[in-house]
Amino acid sequence: MLVSKLPQHVDIVIVGGGPVGALLAQRLVSSGHDALLVEAKHSVGNDPRALAIAYASSQTLAANGLWDESLGATPITRVHVSQAGTLGRTELNAAELDLPMLGSVVKYEKLAQYAFDQLSHNTVRLALGAKVTQIQRLARFAHLTLETDLGEQQISCRLVILADGGHLLAQLNDIQQTVKSYEQHAVLATLTPKHPHQGIAFERFADDGPLALLPTGNDYTLVWTQTPEQAASRLTLSDANFIAEVEQRFAGRVTGFTAVNGRASWPLSLKTVNSVVGQRVVLIGNAAQTLHPVAGQGLNLGLRDAATLADVLAATPARELGEATSLARYAKLRARDAGLVTAVTDSLITLFDSSALPLKHARSLGLLAMDQCSWLRRGFAERMVYGAR
Repeated sequence: MLVSKLPQHVDIVIVGGGPVGALLAQRLVSSGHDALLVEAKHSVGNDPRALAIAYASSQTLAANGLWDESLGATPITRVHVSQAGTLGRTELNAAELDLPMLGSVVKYEKLAQYAFDQLSHNTVRLALGAKVTQIQRLARFAHLTLETDLGEQQISCRLVILADGGHLLAQLNDIQQTVKSYEQHAVLATLTPKHPHQGIAFERFADDGPLALLPTGNDYTLVWTQTPEQAASRLTLSDANFIAEVEQRFAGRVTGFTAVNGRASWPLSLKTVNSVVGQRVVLIGNAAQTLHPVAGQGLNLGLRDAATLADVLAATPARELGEATSLARYAKLRARDAGLVTAVTDSLITLFDSSALPLKHARSLGLLAMDQCSWLRRGFAERMVYGAR
């Protein structure tokens, strides 16, 4: 339900109308809480990113009316992982987990727009074009100042949940953010294969940076990690030369691309906070952690944040919303999953960044060991699908 003029008070304000904020808003309203979702943008706009959504995440979204066949998601049934210059390789297979798929690939703009549309037509209150500029937190309430189409508006609430809004972290003196630059850029492109992809995704650790090919419709979405200089150079290549560079990195594992479109790049960094909770505030999704895309876990982690917080708040009476006890319970429940996924993602970049021969052979042996041990493969695949449980 779209609103233009904000109420003077609401129990919970969620900042950020992407899939993570939308999931939380749906769940909170279903549990009877008084919530308002505010989003700084009026529309999703053009966003070229493709997202790898774990099977468990898509099931959670579907159960809350935020996922259906109209999104045109492409199933991933297998993931082929290999390292250049060695025999190291393994393959994750949905059949080993008795699942129809490991995950799906969907365009971000489609998923986000679908969330906007669903929220606009149900009982969740949604304010678009409302940017929070100031947070003032008191003992029992928080006061927000927002820029809206009707001018500056004020609202009070018991609890503020940041699913986005990194610009607001500087105002939270009890939460500190750490930013680690990888000094890398992600090159994004759409590649059209000559032969059907059959739902197989590829992760290739090349000597000059990891590449991922995600099946997207009839095409592949390429995510290629490069130095800033390499990324700038790759964007200026002719289509034929760019395709040749990609095919050379995959060394015959996937060939025959007939076209490339939509090349772009953006800088990569790891953003974490010392605490996901503070006085009258909770951080989830990208506000809590922004990860490297190498393992495709950023949005999946954020959706699990939203689902867990919804469970905690569903059991919290309105008068206790924002109190330290319930917030501490949420932080404890999310610590293991968030900490482990963040550490593993960061370690993959560190581990595969070195071209030293001994380390390269050690990585190869690790992939070969996973390929030979079904329990290792299943365990790793389960973490990718369900998180650290």
